[in-house]
Amino acid sequence: MKKVRVIYSGRVQGVGFRFTTVHLAKEFKITGWVRNLPNGSVEVVAEGDNKSLTQFLNSLEDRMSGYIQAKDILWSEGKKEFDTFNIRF
Repeated sequence: MKKVRVIYSGRVQGVGFRFTTVHLAKEFKITGWVRNLPNGSVEVVAEGDNKSLTQFLNSLEDRMSGYIQAKDILWSEGKKEFDTFNIRF
């Protein structure tokens, strides 16, 4: 079980980024959350097995590549903190 925290910057708000993230998380059976940050970036915190997380992030970045300019990623050990994947406001 792994946990990843990613901050995506660019034109990532107002383009369906959070809804795409939720859809993909369900597809890859990932738990966690996504939220917009006040500075215009988007934060994703997700848990799952290493393979599923990698596929989830690759899929998200492929779909949203036209909007992402940079990302800051931090991997750690998962703690099974989440039951679902949702949008935080």
